[in-house]
Amino acid sequence: MDVKTGFFYLFSVVLLYAAFRVITARNPVHAVLHLILAFSQAAGVWLLLKAEFLAITLVLVYLGAVMVLFLFVVMMLDIRFDTVRRGFWKHFPLAAFIGALVAFEMAAVLMTGFRGVEEPKAVPALVNAAGQVLPYSNTQALGRLMYTEYLYPVEIAAVILLVAMISAIALTLRQRKDVKANDAAAQLRARAGDRLVVVKMPVTQAPQPPADDDAGAQEKKA
Repeated sequence: MDVKTGFFYLFSVVLLYAAFRVITARNPVHAVLHLILAFSQAAGVWLLLKAEFLAITLVLVYLGAVMVLFLFVVMMLDIRFDTVRRGFWKHFPLAAFIGALVAFEMAAVLMTGFRGVEEPKAVPALVNAAGQVLPYSNTQALGRLMYTEYLYPVEIAAVILLVAMISAIALTLRQRKDVKANDAAAQLRARAGDRLVVVKMPVTQAPQPPADDDAGAQEKKA
């Protein structure tokens, strides 16, 4: 077994373990972390298959954007785990049916979907004027195609990801009534005149006689 085959089995085993932990982890944060691990291992498998563009897209889009947003949303939203776990067995039959349907469709595609597909032809070697063979880069060719013919779809996808990021941040910045927080901007704008005000109030009671006068009056009576 060569090194490439060994790495393939290593990535596959870790990928299957991470995918299994995604659906069995009790803590949603742990499930998201295992999902990030599964995507990273899938990117490694794509690299072994010489699909560099798909691997880079998987890392940049899913690991760098979507999964990080999921992690921040799950950690900062006030999720009651007991309420989420309470309805597990209630929705289990529907979830099992959908999972079995997805597994059946994937098996049908893998078994019958590639029978009429011809084997991909090898890319002809490029030779420069000096007769030297130029190295062919799949990533460079796809990048040139994306930013020339498919520039507008790439920009639309970037805008959609930006809107998703702003929406996740807006969800985590909602005001909560059960938490006390200080407004730093209001504290910086505060002035001494707003904190201390001297008010002149009229006298409401007559002044009491001093204690020496009371003692002298008692002596005269005696």
